[in-house]
Amino acid sequence: MRARHLSGDVGAHRRVEGARLNETEASVSYHSSTRYVGRRVRGEGERAAHSPEFELLARTGFVARATIYAIIGILAVELAAGVGGRTTNQKGALQLIAAQPFGQVLLALVTIALAGYSLWRLSHALLGHGPESSDSTFDRVAALGSGVVYAVVCALAVEILVGSGGNSSNTQKTTAGVLGWPAGTWIVGIAGVVLVGVGLYQGYRAISHDFLKDSKTEEMTPAVRTWIKWIGTVGYLARMVVFGLIGVFLLAAALDYNPNKAVGLDGALAKLAHQAYGAGLLGVVAAGLISFAVYSLSDARYRRI
Repeated sequence: MRARHLSGDVGAHRRVEGARLNETEASVSYHSSTRYVGRRVRGEGERAAHSPEFELLARTGFVARATIYAIIGILAVELAAGVGGRTTNQKGALQLIAAQPFGQVLLALVTIALAGYSLWRLSHALLGHGPESSDSTFDRVAALGSGVVYAVVCALAVEILVGSGGNSSNTQKTTAGVLGWPAGTWIVGIAGVVLVGVGLYQGYRAISHDFLKDSKTEEMTPAVRTWIKWIGTVGYLARMVVFGLIGVFLLAAALDYNPNKAVGLDGALAKLAHQAYGAGLLGVVAAGLISFAVYSLSDARYRRI
C-alpha cells in the first residue's frame, strides 16, 4: 500500500516537473521567436532605409528644405532693403509656392520631398546610420525632433494642397490654447527652454563646424569644403538667432501668462526688424537663412544618408 502511495507521489512529481519543463521550453521558444521577428523587422527596415530609392527621396528633402529657407530669407532681405518683402514662416513659404504658375504641381513635389526627409530623420532616430551605428542617444533624439517637425511642415503642405490651409498659422492663438490646458504654463515654458537649447546647439554646430561630420568631406575638393564650411557656419548662426528668439518669447509668454508675447519664425524676424538698426539686423539674419538654404543644397549632394 505504502509502495503504491510512494509510486503515485513520484509520478505526480514527474508530471509537475514535466509541465514546468514544457513551460520553460515554450517560454524560451517564444522569446527566441520574438527576437527573431524583431531582428527580421529591423533588418528589413535597415534595407529599406538604405536603399537607393529611399536615399534619393531623402536627398530631395534637402532641396525642399532649401526652397523653404530661401523663400523666407529672400522675403526678409527685401523687407530689410525696403523694396517690399515681408516676414513669413514655413507655412507662408509653402503658400507662396502654391501661388506660382503650376504651383499645385510644385507644392506636390515639395510635399513628397518633405515626407521623404521626415521619414529619413525618423528612420535615423529608430535605426541609426547602419547596423554598427555609433550614433549617440542625443543624435537620435535630435533626429526624432527633426523628423516630427518636418512631418508637421509636410502636413501643412498637404492642407494647402487640399485647400484647407487657410492663412499662416497663428502662434499666439496656439499658445493661448495650450496655456488653457492643465499644466499649460509648464508646457509652454518647457517648449521655450527646449527651443533656447536648440538655438544654442545650432550655435555650437556653427562655431565647432560640427556639421561637417555629417557630410562626405572626403569627396569634396578643398575649395568646396571651405565654401560649405563658411555657408554652413553662417546658416547655423542665423538659425541660432531665430530659434533662440522664439524660445525666449515662449518663455516670456509662460512666465507672464500672456500668449501675445509668443512668436513663431515670422514673429522672430519681425522682432529683429523693430529693434534699433533693425533693418541691418534683419538683413544679416535673413542673409544667414539664405546661406542655410545654399548649405541645404550642398547636403542634397554630400550628406551621409
